[in-house]
Amino acid sequence: MTLEKINDIYEDFKNALARLQEALNEDLLKGNIIIDGTIQRFEFSFELSWKLAKSVLSYNGIETESPRMAIKEGFKAGIIKDGEGWINMLGDRNKTSHIYDEKQALNIYDGIKNVHFKLLKDFDNSIAKFIDKIER
Repeated sequence: MTLEKINDIYEDFKNALARLQEALNEDLLKGNIIIDGTIQRFEFSFELSWKLAKSVLSYNGIETESPRMAIKEGFKAGIIKDGEGWINMLGDRNKTSHIYDEKQALNIYDGIKNVHFKLLKDFDNSIAKFIDKIER
């Protein structure tokens, strides 16, 4: 894994996170489309986050093959600060593929807004520090 590739994935992640922030700022009174769109943007952000963690770990000689493994190893390496929170976020991400009722969608939306977005922002800060350290 090269630093250039990590930077490419990081840019995609930052863009996805900004779009997730936009969705979270929308008024829920606009309808269920806001909840659905937010969940979809969360899915993109989460997928990029674990792939970014996997890339950073690979750059450091640690190979991972799954989101769960990337979370566990990322926590050990210090790029993920709240391992349990990330495992919970992975669980919600896995549920998003199978949401069939409005109540469950709203529960996941609330998790994104109140917990998961902060975890992703903290991860963003960790990765920025990691890249800055390497580029010096």
